[in-house]
Amino acid sequence: MARVGLLTGGGDCPGLNAVIRAVVRRALADPGHSVVGFRYGWAGVLEDEALELTLESTAGILPRGGTILGTSRTNPFADGRDGLAQIRRTLETRGIDALIPIGGEDTLGAALRLHRAGIPIVGVPKTIDNDLGGTDVTFGFQTAVQIVTDAIDRLHTTAESHNRVIVVEVMGRHAGWIATHAGMAGGADAILVPERPFDIEQVCAHLRRRHERGRSFSIVVVAEGATAQSGTLQTRSDSATDAFGHSRLGGIAAMLEREIEARTGYETRETVLGHVQRGGTPVAFDRVLATRFGVAAMEAVAAGHFGVMVALRGTHIVEVDLEESLREPKLLDPALYETAELFFG
Repeated sequence: MARVGLLTGGGDCPGLNAVIRAVVRRALADPGHSVVGFRYGWAGVLEDEALELTLESTAGILPRGGTILGTSRTNPFADGRDGLAQIRRTLETRGIDALIPIGGEDTLGAALRLHRAGIPIVGVPKTIDNDLGGTDVTFGFQTAVQIVTDAIDRLHTTAESHNRVIVVEVMGRHAGWIATHAGMAGGADAILVPERPFDIEQVCAHLRRRHERGRSFSIVVVAEGATAQSGTLQTRSDSATDAFGHSRLGGIAAMLEREIEARTGYETRETVLGHVQRGGTPVAFDRVLATRFGVAAMEAVAAGHFGVMVALRGTHIVEVDLEESLREPKLLDPALYETAELFFG
């Protein structure tokens, strides 16, 4: 028998509610288990703000986007805070035997520190960027790719109608998974990703060649974390940081819009998809993956397997070492990008 704490941290993501529902359904299938949901990520654990999760309170949430628990980017160890002591008090007060944090690099990084301090942890990987190590795919990624692909399809028609270059900025701080998958699916004419610093002159030369061949419009997809090759272009200035020290990104599309139009003379417009990529109902793949993750996480707790993260390997859900999974981000497969390049222009 176990009383389990559950939280969702970091950015919201399609599929979070499916995980919550699955953990609760699996827990309550065995007599004696119960689940407490902490509100707004680590903030809820620090401030002891929680609610009991039941079959009734989690009914009907499978197709809903976002998270019924709320989320935040709270760092329990920021600014010298003794988050460990506060979290221990909350867990002891509520009789929590194990904690299931659902999140990305930052949320699970905090969870790893708690695990090292002796708190029973089972992590669930969450990021639409698909850049977490240890798992082949993270839930939310396929939904984000579909949203971006739909947007590119629509932008093609307006770009062609006006003979414009349209620069589409998508999410992807460290990795270009969304940009590359959606760019390929949507027939983008160029894709710029963090793993491959770009030369703005080469980008413009590519667009000129398209025009010379009679193609009067172009779609350029760029990940928010993409940068120019050293010394070729200033892509971003200093910006505010969050509780985990990450710079707030954005603006690469605006810069490219100005530079491409100035260098080529082609009318250019930017489209920043932003948080629309996170919103709305998850696609079927993400609902199923999130459900499998939730069931597996609760089964790991019941088996006493802590310090692990559930993950997709091939077609199987497995448990992987949490520390190993967070060692380095999972960057874009070079072979996938080379395949995408065959269709540029």
